[in-house]
Amino acid sequence: MKNKQIIRNGDGANYPFSQDHCFIKLSSRDTNGELCFVEDNLKPGFHLKRHHHKIMTEVFYMLEGEMELIFDDESIVIKKGDTATVPPTVWHEAKCKNGGKLLTIFKNGQFDIYLEKLSQMKEEDFGDAALMKAVNAEFDIYE
Repeated sequence: MKNKQIIRNGDGANYPFSQDHCFIKLSSRDTNGELCFVEDNLKPGFHLKRHHHKIMTEVFYMLEGEMELIFDDESIVIKKGDTATVPPTVWHEAKCKNGGKLLTIFKNGQFDIYLEKLSQMKEEDFGDAALMKAVNAEFDIYE
């Protein structure tokens, strides 16, 4: 990162999706694609479908509420102050029944750019399975 950067509470590129509202706190553009931080404000009923990454590591740090992480061999609930690290190739999904807030750290991923791309797509694009598979694969997301 060339210059110091301060992103205040409520600031950062933001994407108000149907299940969550994401704020980019550190862009992968500032770290040569090595790292990005996303503040996720999860709405009640949030569900991230089962997927894995070939390269990217995800680190979830729960700020408020609780979230269930479901793996092939177990399910765990993370609560305020808990951290869960999901290395590449580990299948996982996430559910947040009552809503919550978390910081997600993506190592070797450009998840912030993925969110940007999704925000520019038309509603009907999300129903195009082939398009979504290609977009997901472009950003190391495999269902």
